[in-house]
Amino acid sequence: MQVRKRRWALSRRQLTLWGAFLVPFILMTGYFIYRQMAPFGTSSLLTVDLGQQYIDFFAYLRRAILHDPSSIFYSFSNGIGGEMLGTWSYYLLSPLNWLLLLCPGTSLTTGVFLLTVFKYGLAGLSFAWLLEKTTQQRGFKAIMFATAYALMGWSVANQLNVMWLDAAYLLPLIFYGLYQLMHTGKWRTYVIWLTLMLVVNYYMAYMICLFMVLAFCWLAVDRFSTWRHFGKQAGKFVLASAISGLLSAFILLPTWWSLSQSKAQYTVTTFKWHFDFFPPKMLAKFFLGAFNFDQMPDGTANLFIGAIALLGSLFYFSDRRIKLRTRIASGILTAFLALSLCFQPLDLLWHAGQFPVWYPYRFSFIVSFWLIWLAAQTLTADFQPGWLAISLVTLIVIAGSAYVGINLAKFKFLTLNQLLLGLLFVILALALITLPIKHHWIYPLTFLVIGVTEVTANAFISLNNISYVSQSEYGNYTNELQRLVNRVQKRDHGFYRIGKTFLRTKGDAFQTGYNGGGVFSSVLPKAVPTFFGNIGNPDGDGFVEYSNGTLVTDSLLNMKYYFQQNQLAGALSGTSILPASSNKADLADYQKISSDHWATTYKNQYALPMGYAANQQILTLKNKTADPTQYQANWLAALTGNSQDKQLYTAENFDQVTFQNINQQTKITGAVLQKKNLLKPGKITLTFTPTTNDAYYFTFGSTVNPDNATFILNGKTLNQYKTYRNTILVSAADHAKGHQQKVTIQLSKGSLWLDNFTLYRLNTPRFQAAINQLKTQPWHLTTHTSRYFKGTITSKHAGQVLNTSIPYSQGWHATVNGHAVKTYKTIGMFTAVKLPKGNSTVTLAYWPPLLNVGLLISGGTFIILLGGWWFSRRHQ
Repeated sequence: MQVRKRRWALSRRQLTLWGAFLVPFILMTGYFIYRQMAPFGTSSLLTVDLGQQYIDFFAYLRRAILHDPSSIFYSFSNGIGGEMLGTWSYYLLSPLNWLLLLCPGTSLTTGVFLLTVFKYGLAGLSFAWLLEKTTQQRGFKAIMFATAYALMGWSVANQLNVMWLDAAYLLPLIFYGLYQLMHTGKWRTYVIWLTLMLVVNYYMAYMICLFMVLAFCWLAVDRFSTWRHFGKQAGKFVLASAISGLLSAFILLPTWWSLSQSKAQYTVTTFKWHFDFFPPKMLAKFFLGAFNFDQMPDGTANLFIGAIALLGSLFYFSDRRIKLRTRIASGILTAFLALSLCFQPLDLLWHAGQFPVWYPYRFSFIVSFWLIWLAAQTLTADFQPGWLAISLVTLIVIAGSAYVGINLAKFKFLTLNQLLLGLLFVILALALITLPIKHHWIYPLTFLVIGVTEVTANAFISLNNISYVSQSEYGNYTNELQRLVNRVQKRDHGFYRIGKTFLRTKGDAFQTGYNGGGVFSSVLPKAVPTFFGNIGNPDGDGFVEYSNGTLVTDSLLNMKYYFQQNQLAGALSGTSILPASSNKADLADYQKISSDHWATTYKNQYALPMGYAANQQILTLKNKTADPTQYQANWLAALTGNSQDKQLYTAENFDQVTFQNINQQTKITGAVLQKKNLLKPGKITLTFTPTTNDAYYFTFGSTVNPDNATFILNGKTLNQYKTYRNTILVSAADHAKGHQQKVTIQLSKGSLWLDNFTLYRLNTPRFQAAINQLKTQPWHLTTHTSRYFKGTITSKHAGQVLNTSIPYSQGWHATVNGHAVKTYKTIGMFTAVKLPKGNSTVTLAYWPPLLNVGLLISGGTFIILLGGWWFSRRHQ
């Protein structure tokens, strides 16, 4: 009989764990099938950053592992080139990402589907495991709490931030490790799971580590016996946490270096001691469906956990079965978490000193975990609240609901129906919790049905507020771009970059595997957007996009090929699977080499090689001008050593300017255009007739953008990437001698400041002479990969340098004729090496800074732990 009973207990436990995994897994799979997500329909899970950023990194992951291991450490798809360990440690180290290897090409969206539903399921499984190990919750009730955790508001709202969802299933395991450490002194479980979290995603791991400090304090109060015992516990906690840090040093140290070049440079050093909003506003987020698109960039924390868990967490504080000191400590910890959701200094603390760009209060999954954990401890079969507790909880619920109801108009993400439905579940939950009979089998089943129904309704309502990219929109674009890239790479096996005049995402180069000029990444080095802004291309703190290249920058950045979308005629006029992002009239200077239905490929005969001999003036150039035309000219002049190249661009006048419903202006550049009648359209028309076949460019200041005006060039809308914060260069005309060019600016608002709006002419013959000079001494590459270059070069004069378009990094190491030499940074961006006179063999190899130190620390720590374990076993 005892054997049978033990088998039954084991079987029941397995059923609970399987149920905890399958319920959220099946619920979300069912919802996605209902929304026709690939592979079950024509839509996809791609939305916002998942569709504009992460999907490109996933494509890169597959290519790096399966086809190009050299790009694991460095990739020229990362903007114009960048280290990749920071990208891996933030976006790509989830162990579940191996599923993506099964999904080639555009079926990558199916991989995203699998990642998402598996992470929901694992979150439920790990929370159920925690409950099995630390509480009396079993069966249906444990499954309900696990599902409430897996489908909490944070998980639903951040499902698109799929790399954060690993934190949801690892947090319960780390917490259990800490719980075990405090109760038994065993630290192995804590170290294993915390180390995995630190490796998988350092950002979310930071938040969990902060919570572990708070949880240790809470558990120390709960388990306190003597100060000596407390000291031993604190020592074990600090030591175990340090061991996890040392074991993960191989990824943390190079990541720290990467962050020091990027995100760390944006850390807030001053802040205000104030509340971000009136704290009771958070109460609205406890109602189901309290989420929409507007909450992503700037909303309150996502706190939904379901009525049962919420009421259970309130009843916890009246549960006399729990020690008073423990409940007081729980109250203090809960208050600290609540303050963190609205008090700016604490909010910054959780986000490592940086205000989140979109997705505020990213740590709220910890708050939800804590509240559900409190509820699970209290809502056991033998819990029966007293009338005082019931009255207090009821009053709190009534007061909170009344506040939300009275201010319902202020909560755009909440409707009256959602409020009433939420109150219905509160009433059902309150009745369920206070019911005196809890031992009948119907009770836990009812518990499960009510709880799961509510969290499912929340997911349904919340996600119905979000739109997604169709599978065809993603697939058609990606397939066409891949065809274009493959065609070029098949004919040219050298090293070069590719530009294009259309865009789906700034990570298109990652998606289809070419060396490009754009990227959207949270670990983008600060020097990169600074450089892009200097040369007249769109940039931001986390992105760059090479949409506004000129003949000069195309040449200096090795943009050897260009793709341009075709203008379709007839019934298809104005439609394309390749959405235009820039106007590039200067493609007239390039050679057309191929074309298909959707796009034409050009070859840039002016493109310089990866490296070439240049004047040593480039090493001392201080290019501080804010004018992108002058910046480019100064850059080229320093390379050639010819001061006349500084006059590469010339400002040109317009032939005629006419105003319609706008006050007359005598000067265009810097003018403020003001509508006379705000109710009527206002526009300004400018004409110029090129007197040469040179390339002409406009400069647009940050206010001269598509949000403030519509720009029409020769009767066609001027295509331009919308977001830029510095002056950009826009290609206006080329090979148009004697042909009048007409530019119309239609105001979208009452006024427009023509900030840095100027017409420039490039002296093309002078530009060609300068490029031809630099081409005479190329770096002939004999070997090249993503992180290694070797080639020969001849320096005709003493003091010349090998100038490259490889972004400078401490990770690049150079040798000249077998001897290690110093690398130099040019214009704050690129890598150069001094050359001796004559023939030289030069190599450049990349290895991530601090990676060797990290490997040594992690390996040494692991060996010490292994030795200690072996010695202990041998001793026993």
